[in-house]
Amino acid sequence: MRDARRADGRLPLTIIGGFLGAGKSTWLRHQLHERHLGPVHLIVNEAAETPVDNLLLGKAERVEVLAGGCACCAGRASLVAALRRICAEHDASGASETGRIVLETSGLADPGAIAAALAQDPILARRLVVAGVIVLVDALHGAAQLAEEELSRRQVEAAERIIVTKPRGVPSEALARLTRTLRRLNPAAALEAAELGVPECLPVDDEAEPYDLPETASMSAEPIRPHRLRLAGEAGWAGVSVWLSALLAARGDDIVRVKGVVTSPDGRLLLQSVRRIVQAPEILPAPEKDAGPAPEDDVIVLIGRGMDEERLARSWRTFVTG
Repeated sequence: MRDARRADGRLPLTIIGGFLGAGKSTWLRHQLHERHLGPVHLIVNEAAETPVDNLLLGKAERVEVLAGGCACCAGRASLVAALRRICAEHDASGASETGRIVLETSGLADPGAIAAALAQDPILARRLVVAGVIVLVDALHGAAQLAEEELSRRQVEAAERIIVTKPRGVPSEALARLTRTLRRLNPAAALEAAELGVPECLPVDDEAEPYDLPETASMSAEPIRPHRLRLAGEAGWAGVSVWLSALLAARGDDIVRVKGVVTSPDGRLLLQSVRRIVQAPEILPAPEKDAGPAPEDDVIVLIGRGMDEERLARSWRTFVTG
C-alpha cells in the first residue's frame, strides 16, 4: 500500500471503518508496526470524549485525535478542518515524511458519507484523493450486526477491501456463511481475513447459504450513543470486572461496546468488551511523542442503546459501597 508521490500532488487518504468492536485498532497497529502503510499521518476519530486508541497506534509519524463525535456527522466539521490544516502543512513544508493520511473512524461512522463529504469540499477535493476504504467485520459478531444494524451494512457496502477479523475459534461453516453474506452485500470488494492483524485464510464454500438479512425498515430506530462513567478507585480491577460482567449479563443486547482505562497495581489497564464478551485486560503503553491526548484514568465509555447515565452511576455506587 505504499505510494510513490502522486503526479497530481494530491495526498492519498485511506479510510479504516467497521462496526463497534471489529478490531480496527488491533489490525491497524499491526500494519503500522510492520510498516505496511509507509509513513503515515494518522487521525483517530472517537465517538466518545475519552480517547484510547491513539495510545495503541504510536508507530505512525504523527497521530491526532478527533473525539466527541463521528466524522461522518457531528464531527464532520472538525475532520474537514483537520484535513485542510494537514494539506496546508504539507504544502508549506513538502512534508516528505508523510506518504498518506489514514483515518481510523469510530465504530459508528459511515465511511461512504465521509468520502462524499470530502469530495464536496472545494479545497479537499483538489488536495486529497480517497485511495482506499477498508472495512473490518468481526467474525463472531458480524452476522448479528449485519442483521440488526443498518449502519453495519452501509459500512460493508462502502468498502473496497473487507477484512474479517478474529476468525480463529469461529466454526468454518459460520465463517463461510458470513463470507457469502459479505459477497452478496458487496461483490466488488476484496475479501480477506486477519487475526491480530496477521493475514488468515477464509474457508471457501460456494454452497454455503448466506445469512438472511431483514429489511432495514424493521431495524431499531433508537440511536446508539456513548455514555461516560467515572469509577471509584476502591473497587480495583477485580471489582470492575465483576460489576461489568453482571451488567453485560443483564444488558448485553443493549450495550454494544465498552472501552476505558482502569488503574491497578500492575499499571493502567485497557478495558474492552464487545457485546457480552470481555476481552483480557492489556497494559497500556506509555504515551509516545505526538501520540495525542491520554485517556482519563478510571473512566469507561459504554456505547449502546437505552442506557441512563444516572442509573449506571447508581449501580456502580451500590456495588462499591454495598
